[in-house]
Amino acid sequence: MHVAILGNGVTGVSAALRLRQLQPDWRITLVSGESTHHYSRPALMYVFMGHMRYRDTKPFEDSFWGAQRLALLRGWVTRIDLEQKRLELHDQPPLAWDRLLLATGSKPNRFGWPGQDLAGVQGLWGLADLVTLREACAGARAAVVVGGGLIGVELGEMLHSRGLEVTFLVRERSYWDNVLPREESQLVEREIERHGLVLRRATQLRAIEDDGSGRAGAVVTDQGERLPCQIVGLTAGVSPNLDVIRDTPIRCARGVLVDAQLRTSAADVFAAGDCAEIEVPGARNLLQQVWYTGKQQGELAAENLAGATRAYDPGIWFNSAKFFDLEYQTYGRVNLQVPGEASLYWEHPDGTKSVRIVHVGGTVIGFNLMGLRWRHAVCERWIAEERTLAHVLPRLDEAHFDPELYRRHAREIAAAFTRQGAA
Repeated sequence: MHVAILGNGVTGVSAALRLRQLQPDWRITLVSGESTHHYSRPALMYVFMGHMRYRDTKPFEDSFWGAQRLALLRGWVTRIDLEQKRLELHDQPPLAWDRLLLATGSKPNRFGWPGQDLAGVQGLWGLADLVTLREACAGARAAVVVGGGLIGVELGEMLHSRGLEVTFLVRERSYWDNVLPREESQLVEREIERHGLVLRRATQLRAIEDDGSGRAGAVVTDQGERLPCQIVGLTAGVSPNLDVIRDTPIRCARGVLVDAQLRTSAADVFAAGDCAEIEVPGARNLLQQVWYTGKQQGELAAENLAGATRAYDPGIWFNSAKFFDLEYQTYGRVNLQVPGEASLYWEHPDGTKSVRIVHVGGTVIGFNLMGLRWRHAVCERWIAEERTLAHVLPRLDEAHFDPELYRRHAREIAAAFTRQGAA
């Protein structure tokens, strides 16, 4: 049995490692045109800023793959032949497979803006983006980052570290307020502006101007403002990477449509991670594009490739990131307009820390944390056990992470929340 895995990101690699555990004798091949070896994509910004070397982003030694008998094929797939069960590759012989996992990930959105294909205009997603960004920074003085969110602020920090003047075009009223509640969004804005970056709120990109040499020279906004710049970062979200899949009979919508076992409409073909759209009968399809869900789906796909029939359980949502020096953690359901949703909110007087506990009728359904670390396992347990505010508030000390190194604010947070509840 030969399983080919298209993509060597966290989903593809997690699938390969789990499949090797389950099927010691099967042949497994990881195919990627971007890189021979798996690396940590979130670490790209630290390589660019000089905090890490590329080799430090690889979780495994290069010799690991041979020891695990996992073949690595560096090549771009040009066509998936479902009838012959083979991958056609650019300038290489086809690769035959018995079962196939699509783990092609996602790619930055582009919305047909005039000038979006000029030199100096790019997203931030892979190794190639890192190379072009370094080249673009040579001689550049100013940059415009289009879009907010986590990738946008990473790119802004990277460019700022090279001494460029950075302006964000954010279509929302405040930074990432389609995800963050208003208060947290404003807290992030203060952090961005504290570092000297400029925010243009409720502003969208209209066009990118050519400087006369085929490179970006300025952007024009929908407010009629012209902003001279030599680099334009496009970080207006991502979409499933379906480039090589669209030309096949495999059913796709926003992503590759799969059932709860991550099976596609084609026999012996599975999909997982950023590219997969899980069909949920009677509800909105599930499209999850974060690191830990990619890992979970990759491992589940491996088990089902090996013969199991396990269904995907997304569990309790969480995410974490940094906005410059401001840490962010979220657990459960926050800012999702759940019927009956209410929240308790505390913010430190210095404006650099906040806690939000979201509840429905007193039952906790989510946590949002800025500038503080709380224990994932504790927050997840409280949500899973449907604990009430009356149970959680006296026990906030249990959630604080590493209390010996970080000042705890449990008492003042609990007191503030108690006052809000009594009001």
